[in-house]
Amino acid sequence: MDKFKEKLASLREEVIAAETRASTAETEVKRLHDEQTQKDHEITSLKNKLSLVENDLEKAETRIAEAKLNLDEGETSKTVGEGLARKVSLLEAELDSAERNLRETTEKLRQMDIKAEHFERKVQQLENDRDTYERKVEDLTTKYNGIKLELDETLKSLEDL
Repeated sequence: MDKFKEKLASLREEVIAAETRASTAETEVKRLHDEQTQKDHEITSLKNKLSLVENDLEKAETRIAEAKLNLDEGETSKTVGEGLARKVSLLEAELDSAERNLRETTEKLRQMDIKAEHFERKVQQLENDRDTYERKVEDLTTKYNGIKLELDETLKSLEDL
């Protein structure tokens, strides 16, 4: 019986050791399970963060592409703007030249108007002088004709004598 008791005591010690090991193993399993759950949550969180970062990356790449497009458009607009600025400068120079020509032409026209008025007065004066001389010529012609008639009559009367 002693052997039996020893065997029973040995089995009890083994059972206690097994229970202790089982309890330790269960605790370890629970800890590992909790750790796995925590790691799963961490993985899910990291996946969400990765998804957000990928979305941000896509948005950033889209903005970069838009910025490059805008830069190209800006350079095109700048080139067009510079061309238009040159054209405006040329048009302003042409406008200045046209205004200068207009002033010169206006001044010449004013001078021509003054000369035309002067010549019109001169023409009017000459026409008045002509009219005066024509009246004098008519008067003298009339006097001449009268004197000629008188002379003719006098000559005729002298011949008759």
